[in-house]
Amino acid sequence: MKNAHLRALMMAIAVILAFSIIFTSLSLSERKNDFRREIGYHLRADQVEQYRPLVEKYAKEHGLEDHVDTLLAIMMQESGGKGQDPMQASESLCGERGCIDQPEESIAQGVAYFKKALDQAEGDLKLAIQSYNFGVGFVPYAMERAGKYTFDIAVQFSQEMYEKAQDKSLYTCLRKEAKEYNACYGDILYVRDVLGYRDLFMAKEERKLVKSNM
Repeated sequence: MKNAHLRALMMAIAVILAFSIIFTSLSLSERKNDFRREIGYHLRADQVEQYRPLVEKYAKEHGLEDHVDTLLAIMMQESGGKGQDPMQASESLCGERGCIDQPEESIAQGVAYFKKALDQAEGDLKLAIQSYNFGVGFVPYAMERAGKYTFDIAVQFSQEMYEKAQDKSLYTCLRKEAKEYNACYGDILYVRDVLGYRDLFMAKEERKLVKSNM
């Protein structure tokens, strides 16, 4: 009887240790991702922030004043504020890369496209953000299957689109996670990173506001 209790106790301890290791690994991985985003933000923030007035201008035209930091975060993820098409909006305008060669045109188109995605997503911010990356065709796909954005639906969409692609060389699985899922169409972690950058932009604006009121 004592041996049975001892085995049960040892098994319980082993299970607890296994869960602790898994949780610690996930926590470390997430902290590493957060650290990388923060480093990337500090290296490129000024390049993106220079476009805040233009983003505010076009956000106001579309009634997106509350989403300025989200739009800046999208720019951060797309280009880090570099190049003549910082919102990487050419494909949404003309179906191919490189047709926009002026930052203001890029921002005007990028904001308009995000507005379109947000409207079709019925205000689901995560769905709109992912649709900026995947294309607005992702909206009905997600709505029909889950009624909202979920990471699993994003992975499924990416897998299906990648599988259907006639020329898979057009897509690169730069992320380890994308390779593991064989989900190389678009960026399945786009929402996570954009929201991470958005929080950094928001925190910076809050600090500026506090300083101005001191």
